[in-house]
Amino acid sequence: MACVVVGPAAAAPNTDDEGASKTLRAQLEAAAKGHIEAKNKLDSSKKRQLELGLQLRKVEEDLTAVTGEVAVLAAQSYRVGRLTPVTMLLNSSSRDDFLERAATLDLLAQRDGRAMRRLTDAREEHRRTKAAIDNEIREQEKQVAILAKRKQDAERALGIGTAGGFVSADSPLARPAPRNPDGSWPKERCIVDDPTTSGCITARTLHAYNQSRAAGFKRHTSCKRSGGGGEHPLGRACDFSAASGGFENRDATGGDRTYGNNLAAFLVKNASRLGVLYVIWYRQIWLPNTGWRPYSGSGSPAATHTNHVHLSMV
Repeated sequence: MACVVVGPAAAAPNTDDEGASKTLRAQLEAAAKGHIEAKNKLDSSKKRQLELGLQLRKVEEDLTAVTGEVAVLAAQSYRVGRLTPVTMLLNSSSRDDFLERAATLDLLAQRDGRAMRRLTDAREEHRRTKAAIDNEIREQEKQVAILAKRKQDAERALGIGTAGGFVSADSPLARPAPRNPDGSWPKERCIVDDPTTSGCITARTLHAYNQSRAAGFKRHTSCKRSGGGGEHPLGRACDFSAASGGFENRDATGGDRTYGNNLAAFLVKNASRLGVLYVIWYRQIWLPNTGWRPYSGSGSPAATHTNHVHLSMV
């Protein structure tokens, strides 16, 4: 008969190490965080490149207009011949005519000077904008290389292997958690009351918990845990029981397993919206840089994560 854990003992599965060594957890966390940071920088760079592209189009339009204006002035000068100021003034028929011609010369000089300055400024702006776009392209190449490296780091830590994973196109979309203006995740501390325990969690973890419940995943959950390693003591992790009665010391089957599959798929689909670091469920782990990969625990349903879905947050 399956043992159903109820009451205070159901607060969390007995897996302080999440079924993995501290070394593996550190490697996976570093790889996942590095991937998320590089992906944020890549997305920000692509956004800046798009903005610069629109700016370049406007600069090129201005440059074309100014170049045409200067060309018109040059053509006029060619047709009428270049009159020197001395010649123009000496041909004055009267004092008033002399003063009028002097004023005209001043206006022409101002007009020509403005046109040339605008042309020079437009060319310089064009050069700067193209250089900025080139810089963004180099930044993107750098971040793509970092993403590849982080993927290799995680795969090396987990070992060679593939897994089908848990995905569903029908998973609902979660409301995005707040980000910094540059798209990165703000640093958060464990200062928000944890609704699942008497401890604290981060605001982003609370948001993920609330969004999961809003999506219909309302079975027993435990987030803050004072002992052990990983993100639980930091208020950045939650364990969601697969069984409706709480954490059971057996592998989830039937509807309980389907519940866990759907929850894992929901968290993965909304990883970039919520700030998910990784998800563990049914001997598999999902990281943003590798997708689903086999994850070997240490025997018990809690350690192999066959009775609960583990969520770690950035």
